[in-house]
Amino acid sequence: MSIPHYHLSIDKKGMKKLKKDKWSDQLVPAVLQVDQTNYEVKTTYRGAHTRKFKKKSYMVEFNDTNLFHHQKTLHLNAEFNDYSLLRSKLSFNLFHKLNVLTPNAEHIMLTHNNHFSSIYLKLDSIDEFYLNNHNLPDGPIYYAQNDDANFSLLRPDDYKPKKSLLDGYMRKYGLESDDHSVEILLYKINTLSQEKFITEINNFIDVEKYLSWLCGVVCTQNFDAFIQNYALYQNRETNRFEVIPWDYDATWGRDINGRMMEHDYIPISGYNTLTARLLACPTFRARYKLKLEQTIETFFTTKELEKEINELHQILRPYALNDTFLKNKLSYFDSEPDFILKYIRDRVNFIKKELTDF
Repeated sequence: MSIPHYHLSIDKKGMKKLKKDKWSDQLVPAVLQVDQTNYEVKTTYRGAHTRKFKKKSYMVEFNDTNLFHHQKTLHLNAEFNDYSLLRSKLSFNLFHKLNVLTPNAEHIMLTHNNHFSSIYLKLDSIDEFYLNNHNLPDGPIYYAQNDDANFSLLRPDDYKPKKSLLDGYMRKYGLESDDHSVEILLYKINTLSQEKFITEINNFIDVEKYLSWLCGVVCTQNFDAFIQNYALYQNRETNRFEVIPWDYDATWGRDINGRMMEHDYIPISGYNTLTARLLACPTFRARYKLKLEQTIETFFTTKELEKEINELHQILRPYALNDTFLKNKLSYFDSEPDFILKYIRDRVNFIKKELTDF
């Protein structure tokens, strides 16, 4: 099985702008070639700490008159600290099985200005085009862009009041008037009495899907996911918010630097204010416990995932041989499937133990 080959070309002037300030989000003109078709696009680096790596991630924006498969924006993720190149893809596959909205993820081979060729993970942007392509009702979308998006009224670093309820969030799609819905959601999460919280919170957020999302985060151990690395989408038909996962390379036993993260690092109770309030309610707690039990008996098991992991690895291996950034680290690439499978076994045993007294 082959993976698509993309060619990204940026002229000298554009490259000079990108290299001058790698933290800038200024777009530069480029050409993206896919299947012998050239697209006039604009591009820039994407990510936070990943911009300091020699292998950069890119955001690619298409013209309104020449969309790419009904998409305006693509994210080409380098996954530089993930020698397996599997963790994000495995994570999004797991969330999909859990009936959580997820971005489409596909491995590609990217050639950049003929300077290097490397395996990337192509992700669809979570925007109005994502809603259209998935036949979802219209509704605003907010990106949780830093750790102030912790569903609290307080900042997580110093526990001081936030200047705005929208701190940590960036409106990706929607109207300015939609901001009030996010403010109401956060206000209700933090101020409702326990009795009213139990009866009213499902009017503001899809609790069932949130608990499913929580199962996915807890299994994969994405430390940052509780306070960022997600998008908030409000379904205008139900007026309820759903959480969409994002950035899942630091998972399955590795942290953001690619170092081993112990399998018991994140408790099954998770973090953030919304999770704490939900799990303080016996009914929601019981539903979450049942969901997590079902997850580690079905989707999150070595029996379920070993074939998927090995098949993905074998698909990518021929490309890894010619990967500019990976060909000298093939021993790491080849050992990662076993590392991930061991993590799954250890994590499942930990979760089972924790559920006993949950």
